[in-house]
Amino acid sequence: MTTVATTSTSTVDPTSAVQQAAQSIISGSTNSTMDVNSLVSAIVNAKVAGQTDALNNKKTTDNTQLTAVGTLKSVLSLLQSSVTNLANGTALGAFTATTDGKGITATADTTAVAGSYAVKVNNIASAQSITSGVFSTTDALGTGSITLSVGDNQSTIKLDGSNNTLSGIVSAINSASDNPGVSATIVNGADGAHLVLRSTSTGVGNDISVQVNAADSTSAINKLAVSSSTTTTDPAPTADDPNATVTVPKHTVISSTSGWTQSSAGVDSSLTIAGTAVTSSSNTVKEAISGVTLNLTADSVGQTQTLTVGQDTGSLKTAITAFVTAYNNFITTAASLTSYDSTASTQGALLGDSMMNTIKNTISSTISAGIGSGAGKVNLASIGIALQPDGTLSTDDNALSAALTSNSAGVSKLFNSTDGVAAQLNNSLTSFLATGGIIDTRTTALNDDLTSIADQQTQLTAYTAQLTTDYNAQFTALNTLMSSMSTQSSYLTALFGGTNSAGAMATNKS
Repeated sequence: MTTVATTSTSTVDPTSAVQQAAQSIISGSTNSTMDVNSLVSAIVNAKVAGQTDALNNKKTTDNTQLTAVGTLKSVLSLLQSSVTNLANGTALGAFTATTDGKGITATADTTAVAGSYAVKVNNIASAQSITSGVFSTTDALGTGSITLSVGDNQSTIKLDGSNNTLSGIVSAINSASDNPGVSATIVNGADGAHLVLRSTSTGVGNDISVQVNAADSTSAINKLAVSSSTTTTDPAPTADDPNATVTVPKHTVISSTSGWTQSSAGVDSSLTIAGTAVTSSSNTVKEAISGVTLNLTADSVGQTQTLTVGQDTGSLKTAITAFVTAYNNFITTAASLTSYDSTASTQGALLGDSMMNTIKNTISSTISAGIGSGAGKVNLASIGIALQPDGTLSTDDNALSAALTSNSAGVSKLFNSTDGVAAQLNNSLTSFLATGGIIDTRTTALNDDLTSIADQQTQLTAYTAQLTTDYNAQFTALNTLMSSMSTQSSYLTALFGGTNSAGAMATNKS
């Protein structure tokens, strides 16, 4: 016998409900009262129970599948992330650059070429620093303006009563929005305060000059004027020739009549790479070797060392291992979503699902296939990654390391960016995950179905409410009618008498 849930969560037999209704009609004539609310609730619930259960079951199924599809999409996204650098050549194109000495660190990008180079650093780059004559830190130095130049960049600073002390000038220089690349500070020596200007960039091209435009030619700000230039010779006075010079690397010098001195010259870095002279304005030397950047420190000066550029097998191995982990995660998740337990009679949300089967078959066939043909064919097994009976991959770490160092051509072929394993897999995953792809289409369909179910449930709720209202009205009217009939029956009995009694009319002889 079928039972349906009532609004009070009790169960009511629909047949019994109808029988009760009939009995209530009969008993109405005997002054019994009818429980209209319970009666109507039972009949209405019996009428809509089938539709309610069907909609709830469909909603549960859709939500379960929607969660499963979301889980599948997540693991596929992780898998695609793991193969991206293997698919686009980034992992294969990664290089390392190492030296066997001190003071040089090197990095290499994907444009580098494997090889070894002899590198000798003659000197590293330095920034120019100049120190002024003596000033008072609090005295006003005058009004007007100063123009600072660093290489081709300039900044003009106006000086007035608010900023024309030495400390005010330092603050104005450092806070200038168009600061040309110079930092200013005050050094308080035994003889008084000195203004120190230092270029924020190394190299001879970042020399410092100061032009002064004073309102008064006698004001102290005129002593801030200084100009820089470059030279390749330095004095080398000897007893025989006090004017003798010596050739040196190009560096900055200053010209000033106001007591300025150069405490540090601006110099380019100088080195030889494979016998070729190289200079750089900084200690970061780029593109002297294609795809390689060298960073120099003072420890490198005067020594010849070997720079070795080679494929970054460590990063490549990490990328391959991450891919294997992500693939196994997909296989494990897919197995859970398509499982079946005969003992408990339970199954995964996507068991037998055509979308799931398409994705699994496509990915599995890509993983198991090889690249190339004949003796030149390579596959994952050839680099130490074996397919297991449960569909997962197992990595032989030693075999993979050996393949990366001794079979780089085979590894490059297996993961080439045109039709390599990772490239094919990435293309398939892109298709699956794309807007309008099979996962997006399924998700949209499930969401649309849930929207439709919600609409149907709303309509069913409205129908249930209307049905309840109608039945309440009908049974209330019926109950009123039965009460009226019962009253009339009593009156007639009193008037005419019953089976065993005589009524008032029966004894009326007149």
